Amino acid sequence: MRIVVVGGGVVALASAYRLAKAGCEVVVLEARTAGSAATHGNAAKIALAESGPVPAPGVILQGLRWMLKPDSPLYVKPSMAPDFIKFMLTMARHCNARDFRFGLETHLRLASDANDLLDEYTKDGIEFEMHKAGVLLAFETRERYEEHCGSLPIFEGFGMHPTHLDSDGVQETEPALNERIKHGLFFADDRQLEPDSLTRALVKRCEELGVQIRENTKVGRFLRKGSTVTGVVTDTGEQIDGDALLLAAGVWSGPLSKELGAPMPIRPGKGYSVDYSPAPIKLNTSLTLEDARVAVTPLDGMIRLAGTMEFGGFEESVNQTRVAAIQRAAAENFDGWDNPPGAAAPWAGLRPMTPDGLPIVGKFGSLDNAYIASGHGMLGLTLAPGTAEIITETIVNHRVPEIATSISPNRFLTRRALRRA
Repeated sequence: MRIVVVGGGVVALASAYRLAKAGCEVVVLEARTAGSAATHGNAAKIALAESGPVPAPGVILQGLRWMLKPDSPLYVKPSMAPDFIKFMLTMARHCNARDFRFGLETHLRLASDANDLLDEYTKDGIEFEMHKAGVLLAFETRERYEEHCGSLPIFEGFGMHPTHLDSDGVQETEPALNERIKHGLFFADDRQLEPDSLTRALVKRCEELGVQIRENTKVGRFLRKGSTVTGVVTDTGEQIDGDALLLAAGVWSGPLSKELGAPMPIRPGKGYSVDYSPAPIKLNTSLTLEDARVAVTPLDGMIRLAGTMEFGGFEESVNQTRVAAIQRAAAENFDGWDNPPGAAAPWAGLRPMTPDGLPIVGKFGSLDNAYIASGHGMLGLTLAPGTAEIITETIVNHRVPEIATSISPNRFLTRRALRRA
């Protein structure tokens, strides 16, 4: 079976790797270079402790308060575009306790084997930078701490029992933090992972398995015969045939899905990151400064700051005001962080967001051989290994794992669209 994979981020590459291991012939088409979009600049961690969906109780009210603050952690750029309005209204409907619990449970189930699968990658010769330092969720306010504690029974149902820390415990766990941090939750199982090293290693292993990695290759159009996708035509006119199509192009999966007659509500959520090398301070663990919504991840010889969620269009320009807010959070919460040298140029990238906060993985409606794996939001690294397992089982063995019913693309398609797809 020949599979054409559109996309070259971590979800696409992990899926290509597993499909190749299962005996498929695989061609990967990436419009840029592999791993250069959302995968490149993320928070660089397997974020089991932070697997909650973006739509959550109180998010809409908080977002309205923050709309007038250009440096806020969440910003919605106003737009009258019908698709944008529909997306935001649908997201608002999911900002309730029931849907948040369902989304968190779904993410935790999808990520339950992530660490084990990554260990299997290393055993198969995929060499990349990974650390097992856990994560400290650091809180300035009691209110934010108690808000997070409200979801701990869900984590505990998956065997995740964080250590509760008072201000003294926070200082003992991470001495670099200052007295602003009053409360903490330490999750021991979270890992840190340098994403570029993973994508390079996956590309190398995929090619060893016979996968064709075609970078700087854009899809011009899809070829269809009835309900079957027979291949793609690139923007240069080259035809690439396949027995099945996997659309795993991150945020660009939304526009591309329209071309297949099964439009998926995947919209960009811009995030930012800044790398400091050499590391300006020594950290014992990775952290999330919860009140500022800023992730701080130590890697080999560097520290990455990452954060913000900006809903708007597809432009990837860097807003220096939002970058400054991320840097200010570090300066306010770490002793000795005073405009340190070594900052790389800030990065901004588009995360693939969905209105219910869950990924979209599975077969497209009535299309016989077209599949999608996108919409992972801020959890691409965390959910990629599990997504690759689901996609491989679905395409190769024609069995849909039970967990996949919660993230099926069909939840966004009307009966008419299902017949038309």
